[in-house]
Amino acid sequence: MARSIRLSPSEAWQVIEGSHTGILTTLRRDGMPVSLPVWFVALDRRVYVSGPAHTMKFARIRRDARVAFLVESGTAWAELVGVHLTGTARVLTDPELLARVHDLLDGKYSAFRRDHSVMPARTAQYYETATATIEIEPDARVLTWDNARLFADDPR
Repeated sequence: MARSIRLSPSEAWQVIEGSHTGILTTLRRDGMPVSLPVWFVALDRRVYVSGPAHTMKFARIRRDARVAFLVESGTAWAELVGVHLTGTARVLTDPELLARVHDLLDGKYSAFRRDHSVMPARTAQYYETATATIEIEPDARVLTWDNARLFADDPR
């Protein structure tokens, strides 16, 4: 009997919530996908990403809301765990939700950020700008895997 490596929806969201970096895929005007690493938070089974509003990922989302989002971990094949979502993204405008997401992002990543005063001037200027935040609403197509489940009963 074949073993299932799929995660339940609750397990999938635990993996997402516990992940540090996600891969966000948006679509260029010609349909070519562009995948970028992003910091994010999950809230109420949605994913939120913020960044400089002038970056192309936000322009692509405004033009075509279809996105994919991936988190993964593991080094050896038998350790690989991942969750791949597809869905639609929208730029947030609700001030209360924006504040909540900002607080969650700050709590998750403040220890990893560098003070702008130690950055080269051009880099600091790039990040000292208006930000945008997107909300990714996943559709029903969630691809998950946990390869360790293949070896759950293996005595080795």
